[in-house]
Amino acid sequence: MSKLVIVESPTKARTIRNYLPAGYRVEASMGHVRDLPQSASEIPAGVKGEKWAPLGVNVEANFEPLYVVPQDKKKIVKELKEALKGVDELFLATDEDREGESISWHLLQLLKPTVPIRRMVFHEITEDAIRQAITNCRDVDERLVRAQETRRILDRLVGYTLSPLLWKKIAFGLSAGRVQSVSVRLLVRRERQRRAFRQGSYWDLKATLEAGSQEKQTFEARLVTLAGVRVANGSDFDEATGQVIAGRTVALLNESEARTLQDRIRDRAWTVTNLEERPVTRKPSPPFTTSTLQQESNRKLGLSARDTMRTAQSLYEQGYITYMRTDSVSLSQQAITAARDCVQSMYGAEYLSPEPRKYSTKSKGAQEAHEAIRPSGSSFRTPQQTGLKDREFRLYDLIWKRTVATQMAEVRQTHVTVQIQVEDAGFRASGKRIDFAGFFRAYVEGSDDPNAAIEDQEVILPTLRVGDTPGCTDLDAIGHETQPPARFTEASLVKTLESEGIGRPSTYASIIGTIIDRGYANMVGNALVPTFTAFAVTALLEKYFPDLVDTGFTARMEHALDEISTGAVEWLPYLKAFYLGDTGLETQVKDRESEIDPTEARTVDLENLAAKVRIGRFGAYIEAENGDGTVKASIPKDLTPADLDPAQVETLLRQKTEGPDKVGFHPETGEPIYLKIGAYGPYVQLGDESEENPKPKRASLPKGVTSDTLTLEQAVGLLQLPRLLGVHPELGGKIQASLGRFGPYVVLDQGKGVKEYRSIKAGDDVLTITLDRALEMLAEPKAGRGKRGAAKPLRELGTHPEDGEPVNIYDGPYGPYIKHGKVNASLPEGETVEAIAMGTAVEALNAKAGTKKTGRSRKSNTAAATTETTKAASTTKKTAAKKTASAKTTTAKKTTTKTSTKKKASPA
Repeated sequence: MSKLVIVESPTKARTIRNYLPAGYRVEASMGHVRDLPQSASEIPAGVKGEKWAPLGVNVEANFEPLYVVPQDKKKIVKELKEALKGVDELFLATDEDREGESISWHLLQLLKPTVPIRRMVFHEITEDAIRQAITNCRDVDERLVRAQETRRILDRLVGYTLSPLLWKKIAFGLSAGRVQSVSVRLLVRRERQRRAFRQGSYWDLKATLEAGSQEKQTFEARLVTLAGVRVANGSDFDEATGQVIAGRTVALLNESEARTLQDRIRDRAWTVTNLEERPVTRKPSPPFTTSTLQQESNRKLGLSARDTMRTAQSLYEQGYITYMRTDSVSLSQQAITAARDCVQSMYGAEYLSPEPRKYSTKSKGAQEAHEAIRPSGSSFRTPQQTGLKDREFRLYDLIWKRTVATQMAEVRQTHVTVQIQVEDAGFRASGKRIDFAGFFRAYVEGSDDPNAAIEDQEVILPTLRVGDTPGCTDLDAIGHETQPPARFTEASLVKTLESEGIGRPSTYASIIGTIIDRGYANMVGNALVPTFTAFAVTALLEKYFPDLVDTGFTARMEHALDEISTGAVEWLPYLKAFYLGDTGLETQVKDRESEIDPTEARTVDLENLAAKVRIGRFGAYIEAENGDGTVKASIPKDLTPADLDPAQVETLLRQKTEGPDKVGFHPETGEPIYLKIGAYGPYVQLGDESEENPKPKRASLPKGVTSDTLTLEQAVGLLQLPRLLGVHPELGGKIQASLGRFGPYVVLDQGKGVKEYRSIKAGDDVLTITLDRALEMLAEPKAGRGKRGAAKPLRELGTHPEDGEPVNIYDGPYGPYIKHGKVNASLPEGETVEAIAMGTAVEALNAKAGTKKTGRSRKSNTAAATTETTKAASTTKKTAAKKTASAKTTTAKKTTTKTSTKKKASPA
């Protein structure tokens, strides 16, 4: 008998194939084989005339979804149908969550098998798990499928109804989303808090004291009371005023008072008045869920949520970890036994918890996989035994340590607090010692090195008794300034979304990626910084569609979707009420569209600014009135809404009206050197623009050099870049130092397009770096690079059907991207590195190439793109067609870039 097993990806197929008996054939569906149409070109001709067709959901016929097989998946479906011929059984082995259940259901709808069907589920890819899954198959769970379908329809209704509205009122290409828009609002609210923040200042004293009669031991103590009143600290200040919170009775010291106190008590007698020792125990954290893995991977490894999930997916498909999309913290008995065996063998019996430690999931909405993320199998391979490298090794190591730690003994600590009095000033010294390291030996949350972290956990105080009189060796008066609320990192945003019950943890990676890709936030260091566009979109949604960006409303929607999966809520009445009711989304958009003034919608309201901030075609800009009319000045892209203040506005406007500041004159040519501010920040320019010199020499200021600190010598040096340092003594190519988009660098140019780059880090200066130092840098291997500096592809798709050149997928700063020649295109939404087909990749490349070729600077192209994309997303096609029909649009429709630009701007 022959049997066909269908999984999602080739990697998963290869791994499973190793554990199946003879007679089983494994094929990959390459992800979803059917979905709602992504563009107008995918809508079948038979329904194109229907007004609901661009939405992809027939809202007039019980929200029946319009499913289509994308062009790049038709070959796969055909191959699967061929593979099904002659087999005796079909096993659907897609992932065990709602998404996997949906893929299995769609496969049934398309393949229409006449043989027995088995739904095969497992949460790890090991021989035991696969063989057990074969003998314990079930049917496709229709309730899970319906829950996923309802979620998909709901997301489409929100995205395709609101996004065209944002294009009309704010800017082309923007998108809204059920979870995305709430996430953006969280970022904006935090940035508003930072903008409203008023700094407070306070002073205190830090003493270095010495105790012990023979071996003198020093320790630190801080001022906590003065004349019996608690001394103010950062938590006592109102962030909106910068003053002490009303009603707080605290002693607020300024510098003069602190220094007076410092002089008064320095040489007085210091006496220990109280000593308290408090035993504390700490239990290990639960094993990883999807959310906590993303958070800890971001904190410890610096990986984005997308990178974490992509790496975890690879580890799962290769059989190293259990399924990585899970809300559960429970561990199977097999896992508990395996973890305890690891503790016993690697750390000893004293580090084993007395009883097996079990965890239960408290979240009401917990679903999907029934076990936490852990190493797979009945015995855990140590990270060193896996043979994994780089990112995969580090993530597996994290999962292994966290899982093993769950079965280790508690940490026993003693917290010591010492009160010391000197005249009317009370000081406190705090210490902490670890009496037994317990699970710290394997895992300390937030730290890569358990041994180093154990040392950091201890603050050892000398042996002290009440009545002791330690000597003061140093006493410092220290000033403090309160800090604004911290911006969200990926880790803290994921934590907030989960705690608020917004979205599913398995979707957080794609949500954060979309926020960045759509220009709603920039990654600055590890922080997510919202843009001016995010402010404008959030303000519009808050004013006209408040429910859709309310965390409580969104959480209730999520809960309803969870209840649909259990049958507690009926899906159809829910969708009807949400979209078609008297206060439904469709009605709201129709009623409120005419109320929204585009000029107001494009204006970002920031208090304390005399000028207006608006969103334009090329980004945010300032607009102000002066005696000669309206003045507009672009806002540099690295200037955030929280940091834009009146002084910066004045500088930008003054440069626009009076011309740039002059740094000085070039010592050789005598030409003036100007300091200007552009879209990407400050830069220097040599000479004036003129017909004879339309493109004067320019250079950006490197990191660490500001407009205030720039010298004439530095400006001259920057304008001389690139600097020729010399010739490589062995390879013969010339070596230069220069400044690029990502900072200063040295480059070895060997001709014929072969170049080797190295970034210039702190400690070296692009203006003074020598040939010898450049040779040292070039001799160092480039992390993750090949011989000539070319990045190693994540996957080689093959050769392009038109020119035969390679099409590869690479890892970029914002996730994976497709590269063909000089064209780079983001991975289409919903596609994965493993599953994307050549046809889809070529479509994405063509769309990007078409957009680059024509741009959106030409009005005709913009009109065509907007019209066509709106037609692909708007639920009111006839109305939109009347509004957009014009000679300009008709002409623009003839351009060859209509389809590509439209696809790029898809709102979903």
